[in-house]
Amino acid sequence: MGRRWCGRPSWRGRPLPERVAGSALLWSLSAAAASSDRGVYLLGGDPGVAELAATRLRAYAPGLRVTGTFAPPWGFESEPSQVDAIRQRLVPADPDVVFVGLGCPKQERLIATLARSLPRVWWIGCGAALAFAAGELQRAPAWMQASGLEWVHRMVSEPRRLVRRYLIDDAPYALRLLAVSAVRR
Repeated sequence: MGRRWCGRPSWRGRPLPERVAGSALLWSLSAAAASSDRGVYLLGGDPGVAELAATRLRAYAPGLRVTGTFAPPWGFESEPSQVDAIRQRLVPADPDVVFVGLGCPKQERLIATLARSLPRVWWIGCGAALAFAAGELQRAPAWMQASGLEWVHRMVSEPRRLVRRYLIDDAPYALRLLAVSAVRR
């Protein structure tokens, strides 16, 4: 919310060049990986989501090498053995890019934990992009995306999971970001 609005010319004095959502990056990086024979690994989502996303990405980018998919079980992050099991899947898969769709901050924490095991890999925290690619979730209409209101669509789509995050946990940060941007212009 705040990043999109603070990037407008009226807030910063100059616009950001372009907004690239993780859900769009998944498609463009997969196409680039396919054209350069790079392997991608899809990690996250509910059971079956990464596999369905892989099928759709392969159809979009013929030749895409998906080196693996995995949906970690609920609560994996509090079990070191579960995190190690993810590592044991990833290392032999030898991906060039790992898309981690677990939501913030879980995906960032997992990436920080696993990055040393695969130092040459590009790690992309992509949130719900795997579910979007699989067709399990729908992106907001284009006008909401362009207006910086995609978060409202997401919150309405998944209220039990996102209302608290967006309205209670994230609101103070977003308001602070808007205020600092307005002052600094």
